[in-house]
Amino acid sequence: MEAEEAGQPHEALFLVLPYLPLFDLLALTQVCTSLRDAVHMDVLPWLELVIENPLSRKLSDDILLKFTSKASGRLRILSLSNCSKITDDGLLRVIQDNPLIEKLFVAGCTSLSPEGILDAVKTLISTSNRLRCLRINGIYNLNKDHLQPLQFYLELNQTTLQEPQVPAPIFFHDHGDSTRVRECNSRSIDVEICPKCDEVRMVFSCPRETCKECRGCIFCIPRCAECGVCVDASEETEEAVCGDLLCSACWVQLKPKCSFCNRPYCRQHRKQETRCSSGPHGFVCGVCNWEYIENMSNGKLV
Repeated sequence: MEAEEAGQPHEALFLVLPYLPLFDLLALTQVCTSLRDAVHMDVLPWLELVIENPLSRKLSDDILLKFTSKASGRLRILSLSNCSKITDDGLLRVIQDNPLIEKLFVAGCTSLSPEGILDAVKTLISTSNRLRCLRINGIYNLNKDHLQPLQFYLELNQTTLQEPQVPAPIFFHDHGDSTRVRECNSRSIDVEICPKCDEVRMVFSCPRETCKECRGCIFCIPRCAECGVCVDASEETEEAVCGDLLCSACWVQLKPKCSFCNRPYCRQHRKQETRCSSGPHGFVCGVCNWEYIENMSNGKLV
């Protein structure tokens, strides 16, 4: 009996392409020719480019330029999370080819310099004047001399766009949520001068109703990674598998906990959960699982 010829993908698949994460979008190009052509030739899936782990670790200037070129100069959102290989020159090339960018997020891109960020922002403001949001937390050597012109350019742009904004508070447990990349959160730039240490960093507010004046960077005020409340030395705290600090209330609620170290993952790093494939141990965190495998290979476990 002859094998039936594979049919074309359902039309609904093509409609969801602009809403898929980049990793899934690239995976679809390996499914069939029609999906590959749809991904490569349609502009819509590439107007909002969000790159995060695991792709961010391997992203280079040339690969980024290849991705952004698919938007044909109409890129609106460029979000690069912890893309340590992206340089000032690479970012500027993308900016020059895509003057319509409204949101530029480069948090944790440690090869970028403050001067490179300034050049990119000035280029966007001088061409299309559409830039509304800038996220640069984690860029090294930021100081007041860099922050002031950045704020000036963005405020000038908001005046042109007639969009006066009252900065909304930033909560520590929400700031790393990649699902909010399309939100500006009434704040044009994510860093400011910390009222505690006078450094340019992301300044967090406390979600407690009784602690509205508790504002400071994470170096000045430790906070729970799960709920964002401030914790001091007198409070009992725990540690998540990823090393983040947890208040005792959140630690109790977070499940599952590792059967060996009794630590859970925080919400931000929950995707890293893994289960030990052998033995009736239940949930085993990635750290303990790796140590278990190492001990087995070294003959330390009997």
